[in-house]
Amino acid sequence: MDVLTYARVLEVCARLAGRLSDDTLDAIRTHYHAGEPDLADATLLLTLAYHEVGITEEERDLIRSALPDPDSQDLAAVPAVATIPPPRHHFTPTAPAAAPDPAPSDTLLATEAAHHNALALSRTWRDPLPGVRDSGTWIYVLRLPPTTDPLHAYAALSSQLWAVLRETWPLEVLVEGIPNPPYQTAALSAATQIWPPAPA
Repeated sequence: MDVLTYARVLEVCARLAGRLSDDTLDAIRTHYHAGEPDLADATLLLTLAYHEVGITEEERDLIRSALPDPDSQDLAAVPAVATIPPPRHHFTPTAPAAAPDPAPSDTLLATEAAHHNALALSRTWRDPLPGVRDSGTWIYVLRLPPTTDPLHAYAALSSQLWAVLRETWPLEVLVEGIPNPPYQTAALSAATQIWPPAPA
């Protein structure tokens, strides 16, 4: 995958966070990282069409530019929307009392973040808005310098989280200098920085 296509893939995944399920986005990112772009493309396009998740013309052009077949019928089957849909979730720095304790995940991911030369690791609680079929969950946001491979960092942190703790908390990876999409901006605005520790 060339550098430009790689950047477009990352942007597509970031834009669709909160609109596609966490598991679907994880599968897409993991397939791309593993060098399986055909599987990643199929997962993306078939899921968008099956669940009738609309995309804007700008997003369609972005996806088309990363596909080996720009005239893909699977892409043509994805519904269109005029504007990006409104958020389906809201974020808060704290979680309900019954929420799982994030401390073990905080410790593990902070160690991994340091190994990948991250700039910061933050955590927020995500709740679905009324009428959205979803459940509350912790979300982690990893900020990286431009010199670090974001898909590699994503795969490393996510795999460690599962291998050690059997947790699958969603992880968003942002690269310094690249504008953040609305979903990630909202998550960061309500996040608590885990690593490095904020000054007292």
